This record gives sequence, structure tokens and C-alpha cells, in this order.
Amino acid sequence: MGKIIAIANQKGGVGKTTTAINLAASLAVLEYKTLLVDADPQANSTSGVGFDPRNVKASIYECIIDEIEPASVILNTSTPNMYLLPAHIDLVGAEIEMINLPGREKRMRQALAKIKDDYDFIIIDCSPSLGLITVNSLTASDSVIIPVQCEYFALEGLGKLLNTIKIVQSRLNSSLSIEGILLTMYDIRLRLSNQVVEEVKTHFQNMVFDTIIQRNTKLGEAPSFGETIIMHDASSKGAVNYLNLAREILQKNGLTRLSESEKIVNITEEN
Repeated sequence: MGKIIAIANQKGGVGKTTTAINLAASLAVLEYKTLLVDADPQANSTSGVGFDPRNVKASIYECIIDEIEPASVILNTSTPNMYLLPAHIDLVGAEIEMINLPGREKRMRQALAKIKDDYDFIIIDCSPSLGLITVNSLTASDSVIIPVQCEYFALEGLGKLLNTIKIVQSRLNSSLSIEGILLTMYDIRLRLSNQVVEEVKTHFQNMVFDTIIQRNTKLGEAPSFGETIIMHDASSKGAVNYLNLAREILQKNGLTRLSESEKIVNITEEN
């Protein structure tokens, strides 16, 4: 049975979609069959792996509103072992449409339950809000990764997200856990970045991933080509970081080990 991991933070610009796309791609190249679910009306994950959301005939919207089979919507990506359940702008109206539906917080869980056994991992790119779609994503998930950028307002709003996770745990999904807090947009040259790393690790200790995602031009370029960082430049710093994150997640789930040398490369690698 696959593990469902949501990538969530109500703040925009923290590397959430970048993480969803490239974590899914990294797990896929490590030979784990992985499904990327785009649960964001902006559909950036969909376009980021090479599909035009305007040309998507069916999406996660139809799965949760019209209850069509997710298997009929899933698309193959250019990355081996990686598949996409796309989003469409119609998802904007889903929250309003779900208000009067029975079990409105569990619509995505019911949809993904039909295909969960077909994948090793399912990664959900949540929308940058704490609305009903994000609540659906958390209710459907086994765990959640919280990206936090290494910038001044890093911890702003994090308490609200953690409170939402607690509410979901107590009322909708008692098995939901925090997979980890992921530090993103790290610049080794900036004192502020190092201060944020220290502050987050002091506050959250073992909840913080050892892997840190560094600022990398290639990571920003890849979506414009409709490619994951693995396909765009497998030797880049961004690719190394996300492969290490994938290995760390596999290690946490008892599937592999991350060597000390692989941990060290996250800080020292500058290619």
C-alpha cells in the first residue's frame, strides 16, 4: 500500500510546488512508483511537468466533485515511474461546490483510496491556503511535509498551519503525522539563512529534515521547460538536494539508509 504525503504551507513562495514536483521525481528515479497529485487551482505542478492545464480534459476536480475514477484521469510524465493526477482552474470553485456535499472533508480520501495500492508514494501539492481543498488533502494523507523558506518571515503563519493539522488529526484523520519540516531557499552565503536554520532547528528539533534545499538557478528554470530538476539537470545542486530528501524520507520509512557523506553534500555541494 502506498504512502500519501501532502506538501502544505498556506504561505506562497516557500518552494511547495517545487518540492512536490521534484520529490516525486526523485522517488521515481529511485525506482519507487510515484503519483503527483496537483491539488492547487493554479495548476503549477501540472504545467511544471509539461502539461498545459487548459488542455487537461479531466482533473482532480472531476474526481472529488463528480466521483469519476482517478485511474482514468492519470497522465504519464516524461520521468520514468512518475505519474500525474492533474489540476484545472475549475478547482477554484470546488470549495464552494463541496460545502453541501456529504462527507465534504473526505472527498479526496475517497478518490485516492481507489488507487492508493497502485503506487509506492502519492505526493499531494496543496494549495497555498487553509481552505477545504487543503483540509481534504490532509485528511487523505498519511503525513505532511511543511516547506519553510530560509528568510525573515520563515515562521510566520506556521503556528496556524500546525493548529490546522491538529484539528484534522483530532476530527478527521487521527493517523496523520508530520513527516518533517523542510528548509528551502537556503543561501550558504547569507547570515540570515543560517540564523533561520538555527531558529527552526531550535524550535522543532527532530521534526526538521537534515536535508536542506539550497537556492539554485536550475530549480527555477526547470518548470519553464516543463521538466523536473532530474530531467533538466541531474547534476545540479537542486537535483542533489531533492535526491537526498527522497533518500532521507525512504530512510525514515525504513526503506533505505542515507549515508553521512550524502548528508554532508547538502551544505558543501556548490556545482
